[in-house]
Amino acid sequence: MTTALDSPYFRDQFCTPAMRAVFADRARIGAWLETEVALAQAQAGLGLIPAAAAAEIARVAKVDALDLAAMKADYDLSGVAIIPLVKHLGALCSAETRRWVHWGATTQDILDTGFTLQIRDALGLVQADLDALIRAIAALARQHRDTVMAGRSFQQQAVPVTFGYKAAVWLDEMLRHRARLPALRERVLVGQFGGAVGTLATLGTDGIAVRAAMMQALNLGTPPITWHTARDRWAELVHWLAMVGATLGKIGTEIAMLMRSEVGEVREPFVPGRGGSSTMPQKRNPVASPQIIALARRLRDLPGGQLDAMVQDHERGTGAMPVEWAVLPEAFLLLSGAMAHALPLLQGLEVDAARMRANLDAGGGLVMSEAVMMGLAPRAGRAAAHAMATKAAQHAVKHGISLRAALLEDPDVMAHLTTEALDHLLEPGNYTGSAGAMVDAVLELARGEGLA
Repeated sequence: MTTALDSPYFRDQFCTPAMRAVFADRARIGAWLETEVALAQAQAGLGLIPAAAAAEIARVAKVDALDLAAMKADYDLSGVAIIPLVKHLGALCSAETRRWVHWGATTQDILDTGFTLQIRDALGLVQADLDALIRAIAALARQHRDTVMAGRSFQQQAVPVTFGYKAAVWLDEMLRHRARLPALRERVLVGQFGGAVGTLATLGTDGIAVRAAMMQALNLGTPPITWHTARDRWAELVHWLAMVGATLGKIGTEIAMLMRSEVGEVREPFVPGRGGSSTMPQKRNPVASPQIIALARRLRDLPGGQLDAMVQDHERGTGAMPVEWAVLPEAFLLLSGAMAHALPLLQGLEVDAARMRANLDAGGGLVMSEAVMMGLAPRAGRAAAHAMATKAAQHAVKHGISLRAALLEDPDVMAHLTTEALDHLLEPGNYTGSAGAMVDAVLELARGEGLA
């Protein structure tokens, strides 16, 4: 085993094959070659290098044409990732064309721009998964808009909510993550070309025009100034990935807790042979939820590393780039794994409405104490109503009777309520307030995005 992200045994539990492909060496070197080709074509278009040279560079710049093992050996010797690329790409060219390979560029230009191309592909995968997750959560919110359950605060039953309301809270959060994405893309999908210290001095007064043409060819944004040591874009990106992961971690935590034997209100989708125990035959353990929680926890560790990479010295930093090479791919890989576990979980989540109702009733109606207090308050005043409801709740607990029985025994309470009015107050479905309206409002937001 190497790490959980690349171990053949573990890796599909931690990240997806599609995301691994985006950050594999083949894709990375392909992005470098694409960057070198765009650079040559931009310079040829402005008459800075021969058009024939740019055409030849584009023709030979194929990953399959490179000796990757020899490139690695050269990298191990030089310690600079792009030096072997330039050497081996040049070797594929004629002597005349070789002169123009990597013209006016520096290693970081190719690394950063190539990485940005990979980030663009990775964000495409993330957005597709995000949209699918939003649709799955929206379906839960819509289906269970009026499925009453115990709302909990400090892990104790508080007052009723609906499962649709709980899902709509998740949905609203995910919609905000999605809403952040277009502006994030605009800031992050910006190419790099600055030369040794960012001034493009090798190209005289043509540098800015070359950069603009190069980025146009790559369909990337053109920066107003070189960002060799300005790494806030990628710091924002890693924070966004971690935030999406944190929301998934919260969902996984809630589902795992609602699956507890003593609660049993939801269950992960049943798959034969999944979720068992190596020793306890009766177990149906959560499987996806713990994995999501673990991935989200690790993902939250990564923004600090990218913030460290923002602290750089002068015009070319010392030691920051290797941090990014580790942090950025890992962030995308971990989020891909969390999303891959979350999607089938949410699409197939089993919601036990009968158990939710049974749990509401299991406490003898104590969860409805606030509803009784608010029903009494217009007649007795809030302070007196609170005192009466508290007295009845304490009496019910002490004597092991229901809240209803305790209230019926209290003449002060019944002086203000009929039995029918009391039963109306004690019905959980009558005390979900504006939950349904809020579910509808969030679903409308999702519909506006074509996701519900």
